[in-house]
Amino acid sequence: MDGKWVIVQQKTFTKWLNTKIEVRGLEVKDLVADLSDGVILIHLLECLSQESLGRYAAKPKMRVQRFENANIALNFVKSRGVQMTNIGAEDVVDGNRKIILGLIWTLILRFTISDINEEGMTAKEGLLLWCQRKTACYDEVEVRDFSASWNDGLAFCALLDIHRPDLIDYDALDKSDHRGNMQLAFDIAHKEIGIPALLDVEDVCDVAKPDERSLMTYIAYWFHAFSQMEKVENAGRRVEKFVNNMQGAWEMQSAYERRMAALLQHIKEQIHEWEQSTFEGTYVDAKRQATEFASYKRGKKREWVAEKSELATLLDKNGHIPPQSLRPPPELRLEVLDAEWANLTKTEMKRGQLINETIRDIKNALRKSFADKANDFALALNTMQVAISGLEGDVEDQLLHVRRLSDNLPPLDAYLKTIEAVDEKCQEANIEENDFTTYTYDELHYELGLVKSAVAKKLAFLENQLVARDMTNLTPIQLEEFESVFRHFDRDDTNSLSELEFSAALASLGLVFSEDEMHDYFIETSRGRERVSFEQFIRFMVDVTEDQNTAEQVYQSFREVADGKPYITEMDLRHSLVPDEVIDKLIEIVPPHSGPDMASDRGMAQYDYISFMEKLMNEQGGGNMALGDVTNGRSSPTKSTTGSQ
Repeated sequence: MDGKWVIVQQKTFTKWLNTKIEVRGLEVKDLVADLSDGVILIHLLECLSQESLGRYAAKPKMRVQRFENANIALNFVKSRGVQMTNIGAEDVVDGNRKIILGLIWTLILRFTISDINEEGMTAKEGLLLWCQRKTACYDEVEVRDFSASWNDGLAFCALLDIHRPDLIDYDALDKSDHRGNMQLAFDIAHKEIGIPALLDVEDVCDVAKPDERSLMTYIAYWFHAFSQMEKVENAGRRVEKFVNNMQGAWEMQSAYERRMAALLQHIKEQIHEWEQSTFEGTYVDAKRQATEFASYKRGKKREWVAEKSELATLLDKNGHIPPQSLRPPPELRLEVLDAEWANLTKTEMKRGQLINETIRDIKNALRKSFADKANDFALALNTMQVAISGLEGDVEDQLLHVRRLSDNLPPLDAYLKTIEAVDEKCQEANIEENDFTTYTYDELHYELGLVKSAVAKKLAFLENQLVARDMTNLTPIQLEEFESVFRHFDRDDTNSLSELEFSAALASLGLVFSEDEMHDYFIETSRGRERVSFEQFIRFMVDVTEDQNTAEQVYQSFREVADGKPYITEMDLRHSLVPDEVIDKLIEIVPPHSGPDMASDRGMAQYDYISFMEKLMNEQGGGNMALGDVTNGRSSPTKSTTGSQ
């Protein structure tokens, strides 16, 4: 191996190692010499794995103790399923530089890069594909490998610009200033984003082919940093969407209560007016009252029928059953309106009969013929209205029922024409009122229009719900990206992915899980088969990218914005890019946190999002389950996270 590459690689690996063990107050200056007693190596493995390696010689003085320490470390690495060929304890103790560099590279692959994918080669391809996708829109950048493609520093600048354009003015860069561009990117990455400075400018710019392993180690940090950043921003966006949806529900409740109170008052006033009305005993007076009654049915009655229909569906426009806190008070519920409407109908019937008794110049046969058909027709309309307002269950089942209702509309049109013909005969006979029915042809025609409109609206609503549920947040660009990644990893052209290919495809899209989680997702997505089809892959990605706005997802979004704390601060919300008006609303409705706080948050107002979400869950019929329980199981795809350092 060229001596220059050894120097660069040893320097990079030393910096990487120090970032891992600095939590224990340790630092390596000479990678080969400092690892020779096995102590630093054991510390490194415990920091990486978050596990204890057991008893070892903390201050070995004899060579045999150094061997024992080295064997403890190497055996632990092997127990994690890492293949180690030609690496023995004597290589560590005797300071075999080449073997030690290979050992450190193996650990980097396993604990820093392999969470992009499980195998070294696949991890390399996944990371390379991520770099290529992120820099594809920059004409000056062409990432072909992890070596010479990075000499001019533009690839690093492009990665900064695509994720944090506020930190760099890419268009203003001097594209020929390779060292300046590289230094600028390294400085911003370290100071503004917190990426460890593993490389120096000369390690990349001053050589024809920079060391591949060093570059992969460094770029993996970029991948993890930006993937985590996108995750937090998505969580903030979901919180914003949740608050906006809640705001819409509150406004809907206010409109419903105002309109319901007004309609009930109008009905009571109308009934009172009819009950106090008297006749003068003349035909002119009776005819006048008959005209007023007909005017009511063509005017107020139609408005009230339309308003009644609107109120029956108003609370369903949000696409969800309203929680208990958003349901109307008892005196303004639909059951009260139904009772008042029944009273109105009864009083209206009496009113019509009284007028008809005063004006008897009619032909009972035609009246009865018209009434029979009109009542049957009204019953059919009412049945359809009840069927529409009483729909419940799965969207597909509701959609099937509404389509069946729609198929019943053409026969009603034909039957209404029959009623129209009878009505014309009644007009010829000067029949103006009918004791056997409260309906007129115009009224039935109008209410049929309302039914048609209600069916059409319900049909459109359910179809939109079905589409929104199946394809939420999936844009044509996303679909094209998912298909491209699927084809890339479908190496044998079977239009399906093995578990390893499935893992690599998700990793290239920035979705990385633990080994157990990834295996569970593969079994679930493939339905127990050995491969995942294209349709199953796309549906999985739809689930991953979808904002479901469920209680669990909203809770997880709050938790991610709070960085795992049991409370959330205003600063947390602002870091997640939540708009000011949404933050103000959350501060108003979320109760204060009364438990212990972290040192970094002292002096800040803290809000208890957990009890807030538990209250909403209970109001929605969620029982006594605490939202804290949601995190006890395996995380769902919509909460998938990339690996962390």
